[in-house]
Amino acid sequence: MRRLLNALTVRGKSFVAAGLAAAFCGLLIPEPDLLRIGCLLMALPLLSAFGAGRARYRLSCVRLLAPPRLAAGQTAEVTIQLANVSRLRTGLLLCQDTVPLALGRRPRFVLQGIAGGGSREFKYQLGSDARGKYTVGPLQVRVADSFGLVSISRAFSSTSTLTVTPRIVTLSRPPLSGNWLGDSEHGKRSISANGEDDIAPREYRTGDGLHRVHWRSTARYGELMVRREEQHWRNTATLFLDSRRSAYATAMFELAVTAAASIGVHLAGEGFEARFVTDAGEVPRQGTFGDTLLDTLAVIVPSSSIGLGQGIQALSVEGGQIIAVVGLLTDAEATELAATRRGTAPGLALLLAPADRVWAARTAATSQLLIGAGWRVAT
Repeated sequence: MRRLLNALTVRGKSFVAAGLAAAFCGLLIPEPDLLRIGCLLMALPLLSAFGAGRARYRLSCVRLLAPPRLAAGQTAEVTIQLANVSRLRTGLLLCQDTVPLALGRRPRFVLQGIAGGGSREFKYQLGSDARGKYTVGPLQVRVADSFGLVSISRAFSSTSTLTVTPRIVTLSRPPLSGNWLGDSEHGKRSISANGEDDIAPREYRTGDGLHRVHWRSTARYGELMVRREEQHWRNTATLFLDSRRSAYATAMFELAVTAAASIGVHLAGEGFEARFVTDAGEVPRQGTFGDTLLDTLAVIVPSSSIGLGQGIQALSVEGGQIIAVVGLLTDAEATELAATRRGTAPGLALLLAPADRVWAARTAATSQLLIGAGWRVAT
């Protein structure tokens, strides 16, 4: 009985209250007709609640996010398809999807009923200015009777994840210069990114593809010559983000995250074979570099680390160019970072600091140390 009473809407409870009052007055006067009306008013919502509770509706829910990952400030479209897999036609359906407060108000929809085997679809927009991973769902459905006296809640278990990444600033071309390596049967060696392939022709052998014939060498030697090696180009880079709380002023950390995301997306778009490193070490790749970077930066928070030890160690493992987004560094930390650059590989550091005399002096000292080690510095 308590469950039936809880299923009553405001209108249903009003009917019950009015019925009680009419029945009491019908007994008090006495007036049989008024008593009958009171009993009818009380019976109608209770019978509706019993009938709605006994209805065996079987509903399925499918939720699609397009796109499942978006930059802060953008919006995603959520499509929900609600299907009735039973033979009975549903009553009035009041649908509400569970949405975190950071994504806005909870969307609500009213469906006039779904025939047996039929389906309905509704869409709404989601977005946030704050990066993070948000759980959307589950969908809650309230089945109401035709009179609006009763509504019984049912909830699905399925949820979806919306990833809001930092804002992405489009960087201009040309792409950053990199460390170009040639992979061939003679191993790896440094070669120029521009100019003609380093050709080492040999005599044609049975089974060699005609696309490997080097016609210039064929004309020179008077016999069919083929390329000994096909050059495969690989442009490598390492993106480093100092995520320590002590390295940034209050608002600078979010700027550093935005800068790292923008640079990383640019590297991925230019075909760089890149990896992402923080002060805690290299971030294990899950899928592509771009996916790993954006998923990590969507949820990254300032760390309580003191030094850059693990990050410096990870930077020293592999060569290629280094792009570092850092805040306040001590002379020792700047020296360690400067030493991770190898040979002629480019090194670029973005120093983020507020317009303050103390920070400006420290930033200037860090810039001098990095520039002296062959780095390019931007502030």
